Amino acid sequence: MKIEYLGHSTFRLTFSNGKTLITDPYTRVGYELPKDLTADIVTVSHGHFDHNYTAAIQGKFALADKPQVYTFDGITVRGVACKHDNQGGTLRGENIAFVIQADGITLCHMGDIGEEVRVELIEKLGKIDVLFVPIGGTYTVDYMGAKAYIDAIQPKLVIPMHYRPKDGIIDVSNEKPFLNLYTNVTYAAPKHSAEITRDTLLEKETDILFMERKS
Repeated sequence: MKIEYLGHSTFRLTFSNGKTLITDPYTRVGYELPKDLTADIVTVSHGHFDHNYTAAIQGKFALADKPQVYTFDGITVRGVACKHDNQGGTLRGENIAFVIQADGITLCHMGDIGEEVRVELIEKLGKIDVLFVPIGGTYTVDYMGAKAYIDAIQPKLVIPMHYRPKDGIIDVSNEKPFLNLYTNVTYAAPKHSAEITRDTLLEKETDILFMERKS
């Protein structure tokens, strides 16, 4: 499986069967998505402009934007309802964390998770191999909130997202406070992508994989 970071909370996953999935496409964050993007599946965690810009994806695709189970060519996408803030959704509404199963790997994209860790939510997510978690704060959990989710879920691999690069304009923190919490940080090579397999994940404890966006 290939994972590419396209910026903000957007990743492109390419599975062994050639199918692709793009998460939370954005606009108006200070930089643009790559042109000519296509996908077989697009997930949208909530209806804000920096997570639901499906107009950036060309051609036909299956859309997963509800807390339910979707199946596409052997790929399972399960939406889990949660909150965009720590006040029961009264500030920013609902969020969907998507649990994606393919190639013997279980990934979880947390979207704009803003609520604190709840045992019930952790149980609903289940066992996760790869966790995509926001770290920038303001609209989501901050770097310590992200760590709390990592400690509770204990994935094999953590890929941080929703942080502000130098050309970003969204009022969130950069990656440094989060990365400073860990010594086991690997920097993706090339910077925006990585190849993973179930066998390589089995050898890991919790590792942090940092990616820069693909410009």
